[in-house]
Amino acid sequence: MQSSYNGLPLPAGGEAVAYADGKYRVPDHPIIPFIEGDGTGRDIWRASQRVFDAAVNKAYGGKREVKWFEIFAGEKAYRQFKNWLPDDSVNAARDLRVSIKGPLTTPVGGGIRSLNVALRQTLDLYACVRPVKYYDGVPSPVKHPEKLNVVIYRENTEDIYAGIEFREGTAEAKKFIDFVNDDMLKGTKKRIRQDSGVGVKPISITGSKRLVRFAIKGALEQGRKTVTLVHKGNIQKFTEGAFREWGYEVATQEFRDDVVTERESWILGNLEANPSLTIEQNALLIEPGLEFASDDFRKQVYEEVKHVIESISRSHGGGKWKQKILINDRIADSIFQQVIIRPEDYSVLATTNLNGDYISDACAAQVGGLGIAPGANIGDGYAVFEATHGTAPKYADKDVINPGSVILSGVMLFDFLGWSEAARLIETSMERTIRDKKVTYDFERQMPGATKVKTSEFATQMIERMK
Repeated sequence: MQSSYNGLPLPAGGEAVAYADGKYRVPDHPIIPFIEGDGTGRDIWRASQRVFDAAVNKAYGGKREVKWFEIFAGEKAYRQFKNWLPDDSVNAARDLRVSIKGPLTTPVGGGIRSLNVALRQTLDLYACVRPVKYYDGVPSPVKHPEKLNVVIYRENTEDIYAGIEFREGTAEAKKFIDFVNDDMLKGTKKRIRQDSGVGVKPISITGSKRLVRFAIKGALEQGRKTVTLVHKGNIQKFTEGAFREWGYEVATQEFRDDVVTERESWILGNLEANPSLTIEQNALLIEPGLEFASDDFRKQVYEEVKHVIESISRSHGGGKWKQKILINDRIADSIFQQVIIRPEDYSVLATTNLNGDYISDACAAQVGGLGIAPGANIGDGYAVFEATHGTAPKYADKDVINPGSVILSGVMLFDFLGWSEAARLIETSMERTIRDKKVTYDFERQMPGATKVKTSEFATQMIERMK
């Protein structure tokens, strides 16, 4: 580990978070790198850091303290170092392991496609984690926002984030299209139009399984009862569909004692309701219309029922399956409806990249929007917590923006460090402040009788309500 990064020495009295054998060791005075962010990030970070420090001090009475260490990315980095993402910033995030950041702009004119993506790919932060829950008093467009309480685990390195695409009209695009049309699609009626831009959508066993594994571990740690695999496998069978299949493999092969799949629960439930049920009768109940299917398909379903009964009826039967984590799957477009009309049925969503991008914002809209939507990017040994919204440059340095996204990302950070006392102080003080209608302009205009406060004043109101 270096003694300084970007010309700044590490803070005195602090230690790096360590990681070994799959576990973090958090000192009482951890050095936590931060990127304040572009645009409104400056106002948000100043307010958030005050809240964080107040909560830690109140929770631990000086026995613990975060040693904040600024690293640089985005506009501030470019102004100082003529580099949007200096190597030393990445080195510090890697060496110190756990960091937090505000929103970053995407550089104009080529080069880095996205600084956020660059950080995730460099540190292999393969799980984007976004908890979505309702805080009392937050304005919402739905009648019962309190029913939605999910954690979205989104694969963070593949799918569209692989960044493999070729512009229409380029030699690269023509070469790609010609190869696919003339070789891969030879003998079929399928064709890519020559005036297309094209991209590659990689979904790997490695990326899929480690994401689902991470989601199931999260469900076990948090006491959540369902993990839903979100996919578009009805259309994209060998990418999205494969994600679903590999997700079930992880669940049943690596977490057998702790999980039951939805179809397994049907089979066991049917048998418990009628112990004399034959395999064939049970199969008809879980697969309506089976009598009209081909012989091969019927035999496949019979074998499935038989295997479930023989392999897990002792460990999961007699109602014991009801205490297990339920693993199910839903088509991606269906889940948008489900989280609105039946939000209480979902707890953890494990998704491919693009689906997770959409669904996390849609869920956030029900509980107050991206202004208070936290997020984290986590890999094996590294974590970057972040605001999930943009930089909103028109509001920069005006002290008006809602700091909730970074503040709640700090809640995630402190829970990650094992400092749950500080996390709960922050979370409850935010809810009290919103319930008392002391809010920034984005909420004030939707809350009759609310008092509009500045970004900095919202932080002060929160600190005053820490009990």
